[in-house]
Amino acid sequence: MSLHFKWNRMESMTALEMYEVIKARESVFVVEQQCAYQEADGADPQSWHLSVLLDGELAAYARVVEPGIKYPEPSIGRVITLKKFRNLQIGRALVAEAIAFTESNFQGQGIRIGAQAHLQNFYGSLGFQPVGDVYDDDGIPHIEMFKHPTEAIA
Repeated sequence: MSLHFKWNRMESMTALEMYEVIKARESVFVVEQQCAYQEADGADPQSWHLSVLLDGELAAYARVVEPGIKYPEPSIGRVITLKKFRNLQIGRALVAEAIAFTESNFQGQGIRIGAQAHLQNFYGSLGFQPVGDVYDDDGIPHIEMFKHPTEAIA
């Protein structure tokens, strides 16, 4: 399996690429999870978009929101693997790539996420620690998590 990681700003994405991203996010968050909410939340123009392609097809996606938009720190969110690709264990590679990108581009700031509570162990295994209590976000239990900045290697 050969994954292709593609980073873009919204303005450099084609209309078709952005359409595929929004379609994928809606299929997971709105349809599968039966969560009626404003998926296009206004953060996309201030974000980096990571598309993971497998044989040219969008298989997974995440976005990195710049500091000061959602949280004081940069944030990784909208993390999805499309249903037909979930048996391939792409999620860990997706989030690891997002972490590496964020730590490289926003050095020394750490990373804050609003994780679905049932994924706390997954994110914990990637260095995130829970901050605060579980809260309801559009009917789905979430928990804020933080990954402290990694120290620069001399």
